[in-house]
Order: sequence, then structure tokens, then C-alpha cells
Amino acid sequence: MAGLGNIRKGRREAVENLGFTEGGDCPRCGGESQPSTMNGYLSCTSCSHEWPDPDYVEEKNQGDLPTYHKDAELIEEFKREMSNGSLAGVLGVKKDLSKQQEESLSRLEDKWMTGMQGHFNTAKEERKPLMISFDDDDNIVSTEVAAVTIVANGFDGGEEIRLEYPGRGTEFYCFNVQDPLGWRRGNTAHDTARSITNVINNNSKLVFASLEGVRISFEMREDDLKPESLVIFVDDPGGTDIVAEKNGVILDARNLQDFEDYRSVVELVLEDGIISPSEDQLLWSMRQQLGIDDVYHVQMVLEMCGENTLKECTSCGKMAQLYPEYAAWYCQACEEWC
Repeated sequence: MAGLGNIRKGRREAVENLGFTEGGDCPRCGGESQPSTMNGYLSCTSCSHEWPDPDYVEEKNQGDLPTYHKDAELIEEFKREMSNGSLAGVLGVKKDLSKQQEESLSRLEDKWMTGMQGHFNTAKEERKPLMISFDDDDNIVSTEVAAVTIVANGFDGGEEIRLEYPGRGTEFYCFNVQDPLGWRRGNTAHDTARSITNVINNNSKLVFASLEGVRISFEMREDDLKPESLVIFVDDPGGTDIVAEKNGVILDARNLQDFEDYRSVVELVLEDGIISPSEDQLLWSMRQQLGIDDVYHVQMVLEMCGENTLKECTSCGKMAQLYPEYAAWYCQACEEWC
């Protein structure tokens, strides 16, 4: 009967694990509630479950009913503003412009109104522009610095997203609903991506995240943070469920085909002249995939960035110097090879 005893014990443990905590708000686990990112919904602080707010009252703004005459008046008013150049005030530009300046302003106004992009926190605020930049041809320059994409929704544990910036440390986000910095797996890949977006926006001091389908785009949170110094690393040990991308380069060792792919990643890593711990781990896994030795790697680094290439020490966070004759970096503070 020992076997039946184990079965009963397992049932009791299952009941305890799935038990409902009295006194809470969450209908799933009994945890405390907090406002959700969606109007009219609440979110659990423990399991991130969302449910309709029973006390929510939708505000309905009673406006004037649209009519044909009202629409015609608005259209005529817009035409008058466009013809006399009054929209120039949107960009802070005064009148008395040359013909070339007016043509350029017209293009910029059109791009401003139809292609506006900016930083925003989806968890706490509505979308609003904070930074818009144009190139020499009046095209809007994307403010995206990196992205992650959910390619499958089969998370089985151990998945992690790291965001690093030299001198500011590393932010860790993982697949773990019990962790304050963890995300949950939704019923669909889009739901999972939405959970990741909310977790990062609620906690990151480096980036803002915005969601489009199953792709999460990152923008720098502060203007003084350099995009080339941001490091993104995805650890996906069980399979290809999530991949990282920066400057159009997929940062996944399993995606490599040849040495040229590795060279592209090394160029991306050396853009700021510093190899961070996560970048070092990424390059190491890629070398293992392609069979590249450390000596060849250091030669490639010297060719691209020279002897002044630094590596951030994993022990103390100080910058280690490169010693080409030893094909390695040495940290003076720790007196150890990195």
C-alpha cells in the first residue's frame, strides 16, 4: 500500500499548490489586485492574472452628432490652414521662409503628422512623442535600438532576457511568474509578448518597450544613453522560443552559418569599444558553434577595434585591458585574466 500513500501525498500537495488564498482579490490565487494596463481591468500582483473590474464605470463623452455640414466646415478650415502656412507653428518655425524652406517644411509637417514616433511607457502612460529625428532627406529616423521576437510559445523554463549598459549594470528578466521581474506565458505568443513588455516597462531604467504583434521593440529611456552601448542578450536553453535582434543582426548562436555571420556580430559588439559580460558569453557560444578558437577571435578584435578594446570584468565590473601576446584580457583590480 506504499504506492497508494505516495499517490495520496501527491494529491494533497497538488491541492495545496492550487489552493485559493482567503482574503485576497484575485479569483485565481487570492492575491492582491492592482490597476491593469487596460481600462476596466485589474491585475494580480502575484500571478499577473487579469479580470474585469466590477466597480469600473465607463465614461461616455456626449459630443455633437456628426453632420454633413459640420464635416464640410472642418475640411474647409483645414484647407485654409494648409494654404496660409499656419501649421508651421507645429514645428516652431516662423513665417517669411524661402520657397525651398517652405517645401521642406511641408514635407516635415506631413511626416510629423503621419509618421510620428516616440518613447512611451505602455504600463503607465499614453503614447506621446519624446524624440523625433530626421535624416538629410527629411525621413524619420527610427529610434529603435533593439528588439526581441517571440517565435514560439513553448517556454519550458530558464528563458531570460538581459539588458546591459556599461557603468549602469545589468537588468535580468526571466520566465517566472513568482519573480517580480518575471513574465508569464499567455495563451498565445502575443499574450506572452505583452506580459514581457509590461514587465520591462514597469522595471527598466534603460529602455522603453513597445509591442507590435509578437515583436517587442526597445528605445532608450534617456537621451544621454548611447544606443550603441546597449547590450541585449537572450538565453533560451530549451529551444528557439525567443530571439534578440540589434541593428538587423539576429543575436542567436543557432542562427549562424559561417565566419561572416560571426564577423557581423563582432562588429556590432565592438561598436562602443567595450565587450560586456553578456556579449562575451554570446560570442563564446557562437565560437563553440562554429569552431573558432580564441586566438582567431582576438585577431579579429584587433583588426576591427585595435588594442584599446576593453572587456568589462565579470567579478568587479572594472575595465580589463587587452594583451594581444596572450590573446586575453587582464583585470588589474582583480589581478585575474578575463
